[in-house]
Amino acid sequence: MAKQDLHLTRNIGIMAHIDAGKTTTSERILFYTGLTHKIGETHDGTATMDWMAQEQERGITITSAATTTRWKYDGNTYKINLIDTPGHVDFTVEVERSLRVLDGAVATYCAVGGVEPQSETVWRQADKYNVPRIGYVNKMDRSGADFFEVVRQMKDVLGANPCPIVVPIGAEETFKGVVDLIKMKAILWHDETMGADYSVEDIPANLLAECEEWRDKMLESVADYDDSLMEKYFDDPSTITEEEILRALRNATIQMAIVPMLCGSSFKNKGVQTLLDYACAFLPSPLDTGSVTGTNPNTGEEVVRQPDEEDKTAALAFKIATDPYVGRLTFFRVYSGKIDAGSYVFNARSGKKERVSRIFQMHSNKQNPVEVIGAGDIGAGVGFKDIRTGDTLCDENAPIILESMDFPDPVIGIAVEPKTQKDMDKLANGLAKLAEEDPTFTVKTDEQSGQTVISGMGELHLDIIIDRLKREFKVECNQGRPQVNYKEAITKNINLREVYKKQSGGRGKFADIIVEVGPVDADFTQGGLQFVDEVKGGNIPKEFIPSVQKGFVTAMKNGVLAGYPLDSLKVRLIDGSFHAVDSDQLSFEICAIQAYKNACAKAGPVLMEPIMKLEVVTPEESMGDVIGDLNKRRGQVEGMESSRSGARIVKAMVPLAEMFGYVTALRTITSGRATSSMTYDHHAQVSQSIAKAVLEEVKGRTDLL
Repeated sequence: MAKQDLHLTRNIGIMAHIDAGKTTTSERILFYTGLTHKIGETHDGTATMDWMAQEQERGITITSAATTTRWKYDGNTYKINLIDTPGHVDFTVEVERSLRVLDGAVATYCAVGGVEPQSETVWRQADKYNVPRIGYVNKMDRSGADFFEVVRQMKDVLGANPCPIVVPIGAEETFKGVVDLIKMKAILWHDETMGADYSVEDIPANLLAECEEWRDKMLESVADYDDSLMEKYFDDPSTITEEEILRALRNATIQMAIVPMLCGSSFKNKGVQTLLDYACAFLPSPLDTGSVTGTNPNTGEEVVRQPDEEDKTAALAFKIATDPYVGRLTFFRVYSGKIDAGSYVFNARSGKKERVSRIFQMHSNKQNPVEVIGAGDIGAGVGFKDIRTGDTLCDENAPIILESMDFPDPVIGIAVEPKTQKDMDKLANGLAKLAEEDPTFTVKTDEQSGQTVISGMGELHLDIIIDRLKREFKVECNQGRPQVNYKEAITKNINLREVYKKQSGGRGKFADIIVEVGPVDADFTQGGLQFVDEVKGGNIPKEFIPSVQKGFVTAMKNGVLAGYPLDSLKVRLIDGSFHAVDSDQLSFEICAIQAYKNACAKAGPVLMEPIMKLEVVTPEESMGDVIGDLNKRRGQVEGMESSRSGARIVKAMVPLAEMFGYVTALRTITSGRATSSMTYDHHAQVSQSIAKAVLEEVKGRTDLL
């Protein structure tokens, strides 16, 4: 790929709430760009981007699929690396890691559903990684479709600054096309050619006044971000050229000041070419995104790399997948330099050199071998022995660590065991590979019961894992009932002196520390251990202090009530003493672990449970039953709204422990007419009576052994 072509590269993703039509839109993009010759449909299980058997059966996206295609716009051929992400909250990790490496995104909305709960989640994720986006309101052919209502919701709910650049022609079953407000022309798609052909015509007379009004609003919005345009807008708006509007919109989009809004019906093949044109026009290239900043692992200094093949290599591994034909496949984004097939790269985390035997440009689950992936491009490689999601790949003599990704902790676990004893190794191998692919999926052996417990983001997430074990690794599993991933916390400050002494012939062990253990300060938001060293006069030598800190960090993995982890803890190391001969680092580490156990037992330990943010869309007549059921589940209803289709939206906070099997119960209450979506919100203290029941259950599981 020639260097000067980098400004024609687009790394974009499609992100949205479940069922907004992301995969259908991706399929149309592949069809119109000539990459596929037949349109795949999610409801038939033939979508190219939904290649997993589980995705085809359920009609949902589970894993983000990447593909590379090309599109002609404005006389240039653009290279588009496209990632189709899942909408279901259980697979949030796929969206998170895709957004980390993308330069731009297409936020897709259902014209009827509007801004839904998961739309908010993915919007915040895109904000976190500063990803500029354009909006696409899909499903304009459905009854109840309303483009401008979705635009209003984006302002109100997301706090965004949406700027419509099209006006729909017709709506619901009469939706025929759009008026492009930049060109002031109507675009009408032809049904008989699957939307591949369209005609550009004059604006229908009945829409002219409305289009002029929205064009004026668009010019007013972009004039704020372009001084020369501002002057023209106030002097004579008719002198503003198409190029000037495009330039101003592009700059405002890249600064994340404006979200250009388009609409269409991907399923009915209308609006996708306009979306592609404006994705090329407004979303940034790797050159617009600019340099990337990391740290030198040896010196801790900041290092900056430019999106240039001549610069030193820096790439981020953002996804690991197990492929039946090529083995472990690592997806990476190259920020600077290049990665050649057969070359060696340095993994900054492990400190080891790895040989990349082959590299590919991806097309869903098929690989097209290439010789090199250069700066600003996304590819995949095989041959890595030790690699994890979020690792930085670089030159050995110019090491750099790029900012990785942070993933949410799993909230639900189930115990699994193979149906036959001989499958024990197969199960361990399968789980290890799946955990390597998915950072929000964890496997651990319960120390007390000896069971293998797998944890994930929700019931669907674990369902898919069990299904994949069966199909890909040929392991049939028995599974226990779901368990909530509780945490522990302490509520009081405790001062404690802990002395660790061991004398058994030869050199002994000695450590003595005085600590105050308690909840973290209100402004300490990152979680984990807040460690304050207040030792004066060298009473504990400097080299032993990190060991005390390490001891507390290790101990926090197991709480004193039932062995659940502690999320946050403040420790003030006030004083202590040491022995010139017997004290060493291990002594102080063990002393800290003992101090943790003794202090936490007295510091008012409490159990914390995951609380979920729930949104239920229900017909008016079932609302009383839905709320009554939520009250029974210890839910707190936080608000009720009316949706456009006359249904009611109930928002509530509910403990996850009460929500197993909720989808089935909701169907029963509302005769299958309600839908719900649930995302993790926070952990909150459990009442004493419930804590007692949970602790007794944990004790019961242990006593069975």
